[in-house]
Amino acid sequence: MAPKYIWWKTPDDAIASPAHVVAQVMNIGDFDDVQMLASHMGESYLREILQKAEAGQFNERPWSYWHYRLGLTISVPGNVPALPAWKLQ
Repeated sequence: MAPKYIWWKTPDDAIASPAHVVAQVMNIGDFDDVQMLASHMGESYLREILQKAEAGQFNERPWSYWHYRLGLTISVPGNVPALPAWKLQ
């Protein structure tokens, strides 16, 4: 999936950072690719990707989708954590 979702890098450069490839598929992947990703990587790995997400890695819709799909809404449905934000120093 690296060439399809990290098109600006060579496949070798893209797969050097597998978590980035996975996050990109989670964010903009089509239905079939998302299903394949979830079945191959497993839910615990996908949860880890969300928990370590960087600012700008996810758009709002896939951020919410994955939190619901992976059971990460905070105690009450509809309570999805805020997207990671840029930190100014």
